[in-house]
Amino acid sequence: MSTLGMIVAASYFVAATLFLLGLQRMASPRTARSGIQWAGVGMVLATLATFLVPGLENIGLMLVAIALGTGLAWISGKKVAITDMPQMVALYNGLGGGSAAAIGAVELLRWSGTGAAPPRLSLVLAVLGALIGAVALSGSVIAWAKLDGRMDKRYVFPGQQLFNLAVFVAALIAGGLIVHALGLPWIVAFFALALALGVLMTLPIGGADMPVVISLYNAFTGLAVALEGYVLGNEALIIAGTMVGAAGMLLTKLMAKAMNRSIASVLFSNFSASGRGAAIEGSQKPIEAADVAALMAYAQRVVIVPGYGMAVAQAQHKIWELSQRLIERGVKVRFAIHPVAGRMPGHMNVLLAEAGVPYDLIVDMDDVNPEFSNTDVALVIGANDVVNPVAKTDPQSPIYGMPILDVVLAKNVVVIKRGKGTGFAGIENALFYADNTRMLYGDGAEAAGALVAELKALDGGGH
Repeated sequence: MSTLGMIVAASYFVAATLFLLGLQRMASPRTARSGIQWAGVGMVLATLATFLVPGLENIGLMLVAIALGTGLAWISGKKVAITDMPQMVALYNGLGGGSAAAIGAVELLRWSGTGAAPPRLSLVLAVLGALIGAVALSGSVIAWAKLDGRMDKRYVFPGQQLFNLAVFVAALIAGGLIVHALGLPWIVAFFALALALGVLMTLPIGGADMPVVISLYNAFTGLAVALEGYVLGNEALIIAGTMVGAAGMLLTKLMAKAMNRSIASVLFSNFSASGRGAAIEGSQKPIEAADVAALMAYAQRVVIVPGYGMAVAQAQHKIWELSQRLIERGVKVRFAIHPVAGRMPGHMNVLLAEAGVPYDLIVDMDDVNPEFSNTDVALVIGANDVVNPVAKTDPQSPIYGMPILDVVLAKNVVVIKRGKGTGFAGIENALFYADNTRMLYGDGAEAAGALVAELKALDGGGH
């Protein structure tokens, strides 16, 4: 190996180490920011090292692409609202899968144009990487559209799963024909089928499963990148893709477990309102902000349960202001987080961190559930399915068996909600009808602001 080649290999090794350390630091909210920075430095190092690879062509085009990508990412990253972060994650993840698919397409077209027979293994891996990357691209775009409200329903038709299976088999056949007899018609047909498969896979999946879907497509992107890294002989892509794929798959399994669903059931079935489940008796009982403020002000323990509704209302800052006022009064306040609350893994953690909530006040589901029976007030804002007790009591419910936050066990439950609609799963929430639950109707931010104002009044108008 030449001296230049040794420098490139050493740089890739250092970059891979930084990726690994960065990923490890992302496991904790306290070190996640530095983890992203470490991984970013690794990516910059790997990119610079690539320019030293002997025989590299199209350097000008590469520089233009890097400049455009960096500029667009910088602008969009600065402008994106925190409530739109799931959409951004889905879109960027899709672009990663699309990049892997593009690498496969370029290599296949190059081999087809030159007529040179590449190594059979490289050809197979190029096809597999392109298939997985194309599915991740088109599937992530559909996920983005669903998360952004541009596609607000599931699309199903009779025999859909069999049709999807037929498209998948057709894509495999087209890929096999490429391996057997490399040619432009088969390449075009293959990519058309692969992109269609990603769309068809995602159309019937409901919003309740979107956190799992995003995580799964993230794993797909990593795997596709690793496969195409082998095709290019690029160690950095192989290592980074393998890490992303493995981490994404582990996260997908954890998210599916948190919903008591298999990955197969996410892809081939759905949460939906199907008319099943026992009828819920009773009525929703409203309460005024002044009464809620008094209830919380004289409580000893308060647990706040945020959900996507808090993100939509952008109420996290007012909720933290409310919490600070309670803490000043000596109330013990904690935030309970369900693993699939929101639209992506860690969504609520990101929102609360943006508002400045200390990490030691944020508690995971398994740790906080034993505390609800000793909680004076549980305040639910924007959460729905993840606090629905029918998941434990009604075997006929679509969400039966899904682990939930045991909010119903608190002495008093207050739910901030715009109206009486259902959650992502499309079913009624028995918590809202419980004897110990009261409904504070209204916009999340306005309701939280009213609670802050009422607490100030209890304190004699102090600031």
